[in-house]
Amino acid sequence: MKPLVLLAFFGFAPIAFAQDTVITSPIDGSTTILTQPDVAANSVRAIQAPGASLRGLDKVSGEVIDLNLSIGETATLGRIEVTLGECRYPEDNPTGEAYAWLEIEDPLRTSRVFEGWMVASSPALNALDHARYDVWVIRCTTA
Repeated sequence: MKPLVLLAFFGFAPIAFAQDTVITSPIDGSTTILTQPDVAANSVRAIQAPGASLRGLDKVSGEVIDLNLSIGETATLGRIEVTLGECRYPEDNPTGEAYAWLEIEDPLRTSRVFEGWMVASSPALNALDHARYDVWVIRCTTA
């Protein structure tokens, strides 16, 4: 029995999506599935905002602090320093999503504790790993 027949027998079969293109090799008959992205390139444009709203949590005291930063500005949350490098949002939905480039330093450590993009809707996707503090993006500020 061929492997494809066995897979179909047990209820498994290769799945091809509407955006997939199946190419069969004329030489050996092998097939390749090319997946096309759901979003066309450059169809969603991101706009750079002049600032961002962030929220910080001191896990020891339970204190929650809101930070409103402009691009390039640094704020202190307890003993860590948070610098906003950039904030972007989708052109067609300014309140729907925010992506912020943050640099977070702790003077007690020799290197940065965080440097990268944080996503407002998925804070755990790329989160600050610090024993005492949490920081996450709320939204980009447009005014």
